[in-house]
Parts: sequence; C-alpha cells; structure tokens
Amino acid sequence: MLGISISGCSGSGMRPQPGLNSALRRSADSRRQPALGQQWLVSVASRNGRERIELVDLRTRQPVPLPGLNQAGSQPVSASVSANGKRIALVRTREGRTELMLYRRSAGALQRLPIEPSGVPREVSLDGEGKRLAVQVSRQGRWDVDVIRLP
Repeated sequence: MLGISISGCSGSGMRPQPGLNSALRRSADSRRQPALGQQWLVSVASRNGRERIELVDLRTRQPVPLPGLNQAGSQPVSASVSANGKRIALVRTREGRTELMLYRRSAGALQRLPIEPSGVPREVSLDGEGKRLAVQVSRQGRWDVDVIRLP
C-alpha cells in the first residue's frame, strides 16, 4: 500500500525550478523565512554577513529595489508580501525593540504598526490583497495570533 502511495505522488507534476533556484542562490549568501505572493518572493536574505529583506520578481528572477526598507541598525525577523507585491509586512528588531512594520513600495514608506494589547511580534503573514495581516505575538510567556485590518 505504501508503494502505491509513493508512486502516486511522483506523477503529481511537482518539480523544482532550477533556473529560479539558481538565481536566488546567486543573489544572496543565504536565505530564510520565505513567503510567496503570486509573482513575488520575499525573504530574509544575507549577503556579506548583513541580513536584509529582499523581494524577488519571480517572472524576471531579479531582486526589486526597496528604498527605505532595509535600514542600518535593524535586523529583519520575518516578512510577508501581498499578491501584487505593493505591500510588505515585516517584523524587525531595532535599538533593542521588536517592531511590526508595513512597507508600501509605491511610496517607499515604512510605517510602524502598533500592537494592542502590547506584546512582542515574531511571525507575520499578509493576505493576498494586503489589507489584513496575522501576526504571532508573545504576551507574558504566551503565544497569541492577532489579525489586524490595514488601511
């Protein structure tokens, strides 16, 4: 029975995308925390020992400029991208604080999002439209998930 199940999966059409995967390896020394949004891949990428949020257009296989996002003194923790690639939600640490942020590519604007009641954000997931996000938050030793509606 197991043999039938395994052979059934082999014809599923799943296959690596070697050209894309090679391009991803060339653009960063290492990469973690990936999130997909239709034609976009956002991840925490490391190059020369410095981590940054990187957005890759999957059609062109090229990183896209993110002016104002990767600031000196900040350390990205996690990120998520909307389906159209216009918004990136992220968690970062900066000056000893962990912050939930929203980046709007069209304006190059980075905005801090408050968490109520207060807590420490860890993981973030943005919906396809970029209008709601779910964030994992630590509060007094307990993990919660908050859903936040965005303007």
